[in-house]
Amino acid sequence: MAKGCLCEQMAGEGVEVSPVCLGHLWLFENLTAESLQALVRAADRKRYDRGDYVFMQGEPAHEMFLIKAGRVKLSKNTEDGAEITLDIRKAGDFLGENMLSEDVNYPLAAWCMEDTLICGFTKDGFERLVLEHPQIGLQVIRNLSERINWLATRVSSMSFTNLEDRLYSVLQQVAHEHGVRVEDGVEIRFPLTHEEISFLVGAHRVTVTRALKGLRESGRISQKGRALIVTSEV
Repeated sequence: MAKGCLCEQMAGEGVEVSPVCLGHLWLFENLTAESLQALVRAADRKRYDRGDYVFMQGEPAHEMFLIKAGRVKLSKNTEDGAEITLDIRKAGDFLGENMLSEDVNYPLAAWCMEDTLICGFTKDGFERLVLEHPQIGLQVIRNLSERINWLATRVSSMSFTNLEDRLYSVLQQVAHEHGVRVEDGVEIRFPLTHEEISFLVGAHRVTVTRALKGLRESGRISQKGRALIVTSEV
């Protein structure tokens, strides 16, 4: 499906486009060939510059997207005005699926860390697609049910009693998804503050600082300037 796709044409030269297409996403798995073709034809494609917001916290949730190129940070503003980094999504990841809920607002913001290309649907556009192709809606319902079970399993996997182990698991995941392999391990080249890590791991900033020190002393991570290296295999 990726061959000759519109996303590659829109991205332009020198931009690495993910081979993942809409039909590869968990939300649209197991569609028939006819439904898959209709899905791809109906998709909207948009380009964003670095620093642009795909959507803002509190806006009506009316769009969902596959990131075809670039990287997007998901963040949330607290009542005192602080920004909390919740996740970082890369090309091939999906965001905005809460659009399928009735009359909700985005609980967080999506901010482009790099020039970004996304492919997806507005709420109205997706509803029109489902009316024309009801089998798409039925399969999406089945896939959402399976996703709920997967999320329940993931939550249970986060219940490590040792903070260092939990933190190391999170850093492994970030390195696996966003890192670059180097001689000493896998390097996370964009800076992660202790505060951002604390929200990713669900712990206080002070305890995260101690856990990072423990991981460095045990040799499981190392520091290179502002970059973090996960020294074991991920």
